[in-house]
Amino acid sequence: MWDSELREEVRRALGDAFLAGDWTGEGLTRRARSVVSVGVRAAWLPRLVQRTLEVYPERPADRPREFHAWLAYEIWPISQRVRRVAVIGRLIPIADMGPMRWPVPRIATTADLAAFLSLTLGELAWLGDLRGLERTVPDERLRNYRYRWIPRDRGVPRLLECPKPLLKETQRQVLRGILELIPPHPDAQGFRRGHSPLTNARRHIAQEVVIGFDVEDFFASVAASRVYGTFRSAGYPEGVAHHLTALCTNIVPLRERTRLEPTASARDVGRQHRLHRRLAAPHLPQGSPTSPALANLAAFGLDRRLSALAAASGASYSRYADDLTFSGSKRLLASAKPFRALVAEIVEDEGFRLNRRKSRLTTRAGRQAVTGIVVNEHPNLGRREYDALRATLHDAALRGHAHANRAGLPDLRSHLLGRIGWFEQINPARGAKLRRMFAAIEW
Repeated sequence: MWDSELREEVRRALGDAFLAGDWTGEGLTRRARSVVSVGVRAAWLPRLVQRTLEVYPERPADRPREFHAWLAYEIWPISQRVRRVAVIGRLIPIADMGPMRWPVPRIATTADLAAFLSLTLGELAWLGDLRGLERTVPDERLRNYRYRWIPRDRGVPRLLECPKPLLKETQRQVLRGILELIPPHPDAQGFRRGHSPLTNARRHIAQEVVIGFDVEDFFASVAASRVYGTFRSAGYPEGVAHHLTALCTNIVPLRERTRLEPTASARDVGRQHRLHRRLAAPHLPQGSPTSPALANLAAFGLDRRLSALAAASGASYSRYADDLTFSGSKRLLASAKPFRALVAEIVEDEGFRLNRRKSRLTTRAGRQAVTGIVVNEHPNLGRREYDALRATLHDAALRGHAHANRAGLPDLRSHLLGRIGWFEQINPARGAKLRRMFAAIEW
C-alpha cells in the first residue's frame, strides 16, 4: 500500500509522462516505465494504459487538470494492493489547443499567452491578481482597478470598475485578438461592429405590440465560470483559459462594496443585497473593454432560447446589452401574460434575473420605443428630445454657447455634434435642420 505522498507523486509522474508524447499504448507504456519503477511483471501498468486509451481515445493536451483528476481516481485502488513502486524521473507534458471552433490565435501555454500580450510571466500573474491583492490590500496603488459609484434617478446605483492603464491595454488586446473573432448570437445587437441601437430598433418597426425587459446587473451577473467556459469553447487549454479569465474578471474589495449606503426603499433592499453578492464573487467588471463582448458570448444560450420562444410565438426578438425586446402581432398581445412569465423563467434558468420594475408593454396606440428610438411607424426620436436639442442650439446661436451650456459640459461643441449626428442617422430631415442651426453658432 502506498501512503498519500507516494500516491500523489506517482500520479503526477505518470500523468505528465502520459501527456508528454504520442498517444499510443506503446508510447504511454514506454514513457511510464521511464518515470516509475514498477517491475517487469507488474500487470497494473498495462491495464492502466489500456483504461486510459479507452476513456481518452485522443490525447487531452488541452485539459491536463481534468486528466490528472481522473488519473488520481484510477490510481487509488492500485495504490491499495500494489507494494513495490518508485518514482525515478519526470517528463514535461506537452500542452496544445483543443478543438478550435473559431479562427482564434493558437496559444497553448501560459508562456505563449504572456508573449501574445507582450507581458512577462510576472506581469501576467500581477494583472490576473493571482495573489488576491485586489480584494484585500487597503492601498489603492496595489490594485488594478479604480471604483466609482454612479447614482441613478431611481433604484440602486451602478458601480464602475475601471481598469488601470496596463490592465486596460491588455484587455483591449484580448478583445481585438481573441474575442472579436468569436461571433455572438445573431440577435445580439449591442457591442458589435455594424450593429447599433438603430439596427436593434429596426427589428421592431410598425408592430401591434412591443414588450421590453431589462436584465438586472447584467455584467455583474456573468460569473467567472461562464467566462472560463467561453475561452475553453474557443479551444484554449485549461491553464491559458484560467489566466484569460483572471484578466477579464474582478472581485470588488469589501471596502468599496460597503461605500454603497443601505437603500431606504424597501423595494430595492433585495436588489442591493444581490448586487453586493455578485460583486463579492469573480464577475465581469462594468468598465472593462472585454466585458461587453464576453457578456454577449455568455448570453448566447439565453439569446438562443428567447429567439426560439419568439419564433414559436410569431414574434421578433433582439437583445441590446441588458435590454430584451419582443414585438409582434395581436397574437403576441393576446398571450402577453404567459409569454412574459416564460421569458422570466428562461432568463432565470440561464443564470440572470429580470428587473421587474422595468418591464414594459406598449401597443400601437401608445409611444413604442426600443433603445430610445420610437418605432411606431418608422425609426424616429422623441419629440421632447428633439425640442430640447433644438432649444439648446437656438439659445447658443442667440446668446452664445457659454450661456447655453447650463449643464457645464467640458466640451459643448463635441456634445452637440454627437447629438446632431445621432439625429441625422435616425431622422435625416430633422438632423439637417439641427445641422443648419449649429452652423449659426459662433464658437
